[in-house]
Amino acid sequence: MLRAGIVGLPNVGKSTLFNAVTKTRKAQAANYPFCTIDPNVGIVTVPDPRLDVLAGISRTRKMIPATIEIVDIAGLVRGASQGEGLGNQFLSHIREVDAIVQVVRCFEDTDIHHVSGSVDPLRDIEVILTELILADLASVTKQKERLTKTARAGDKKARAEIAVIEKLEPHLNAGKPALTLELGDEEKIIARGFFLLSGKPTIFACNVKEGDLAALAAGDRAGTVGERVRQVEDYCAAHLGAEAVIISAQIESELIDLEPADQREFLKDLGVEESGVGKLIRAVYHLLGLRTYFTTGEKETRAWTIHAGDKAPAAAGVIHSDFERGFIAAECMAYADLSTLGSEAKCREAGKLRIEGREYTVQDGDVLEFRFNV
Repeated sequence: MLRAGIVGLPNVGKSTLFNAVTKTRKAQAANYPFCTIDPNVGIVTVPDPRLDVLAGISRTRKMIPATIEIVDIAGLVRGASQGEGLGNQFLSHIREVDAIVQVVRCFEDTDIHHVSGSVDPLRDIEVILTELILADLASVTKQKERLTKTARAGDKKARAEIAVIEKLEPHLNAGKPALTLELGDEEKIIARGFFLLSGKPTIFACNVKEGDLAALAAGDRAGTVGERVRQVEDYCAAHLGAEAVIISAQIESELIDLEPADQREFLKDLGVEESGVGKLIRAVYHLLGLRTYFTTGEKETRAWTIHAGDKAPAAAGVIHSDFERGFIAAECMAYADLSTLGSEAKCREAGKLRIEGREYTVQDGDVLEFRFNV
């Protein structure tokens, strides 16, 4: 299972957000730096309203959603790449995840200490990025030294790796994350082998107070908090090609113990349809390069996780290796067609049920039934 790590400076709401997305109180959330040392790990359900629709069509109550793994990583501080604040230990935890959720504090609260003494989301983003870049620079420099002797001996793989490092070094030295360096397809494969921290797909979570969420969710960027959120959105889009999502960890902590109906009523009273965590989880799911197809019937309706670009046999193999090994064909309906027409029979009548072969690339939302023989 792919993992996303929640990172950021101390006291920005990371552990509170982790508790919200995992619907637990596993992570300690306290008003002092480094209250999290060992990473907390949780399984997160990916919200998907399509499951309810398909379950209604199939008349089943059993629904199994897609899941991802979320890791709550302790706060990083300036100098982490040099070991400040147990930085080396925390950076190693980031190295083990597949994508990053960077929590950025946009709210004011004199009762919650900010490690830098003031709230400045762009400065905070750059502190984290700088530490990741410095750690990467040290890493590729060491790897270059190790590879040089092998390359001189004529090793083609080592030469190719050094060529990529020689593109990375000036880019990182300029303070730019590895994620923004343009590389060819083969170079990207080589770069992945370096496990670069600043090369991981990243999404930013703008953490705001309860009273600010409704206006911000509606697109209002007036006031100090609105301006901070706009700055983060603009910075991420312009410099990192990344998405920023608005969340309120404060609200999420209040929702954990409520029943779904009470959660909806609570949010309605605040003037929002969704707190932001649902959108964040779905964004992380796609950031990890994951997509969903469905199987549905009287026994259960289930969301299956695949990688973007997977062919039909690989998708079948997610259910069972025998399905991939003995793959014959896939009966396929698009979710939009099935939800509109209301049944498999009507899809068949309308010519919306297709038979796809081994080379078919499964699309997000496909409803599939596999034919196989082993």
